[in-house]
Formats: sequence, C-alpha cells, structure tokens
Amino acid sequence: MAPTRVTMTEGGPFLVEGPVELELPDGTTVTSERPVVALCACRRTKRYPFCDTSHRRKERPARPQAGERVSSDDSPADQAATS
Repeated sequence: MAPTRVTMTEGGPFLVEGPVELELPDGTTVTSERPVVALCACRRTKRYPFCDTSHRRKERPARPQAGERVSSDDSPADQAATS
C-alpha cells in the first residue's frame, strides 16, 4: 500500500490524497470521500478544517525588516509566515 501523499502549498492549504477521516482537537471526526482534500493552514476558512480559498482574499503584509514590530492584528500563522 502506497503512503498517503500530503502536499504543502506556498501560502495555501495542505493537499491530502483522500478519502480522509480527520480527528479535530475537540475529539470530533469529519470525513471526506474526495480524491484530494484541501486542509486549511491559515484558519481563515468558514469550513474548517477544509479550505474554502479564503486565504486568497487577504493580502499578506510585507515582510518586516530586521527590528520592525509585527502588527498585533495578524494571526500567529501570519506572524510565523512573515518571520
């Protein structure tokens, strides 16, 4: 049996070859029978844990220069992506 392939995309979702069953942090499970499932990496989706391409609607701030402070309205994922 071949291993499950997970593709990490730049600034976007994780693509997982399906079907998949996901266990969420609260212990509930969700399933998808699709051949490829896009899992949200930015938490902007309204369909968490599945990506709805909401990450495309927000521009990421420019990378801070050395010594610049990261804006407090950025999510931790945005802050990590810009550092």
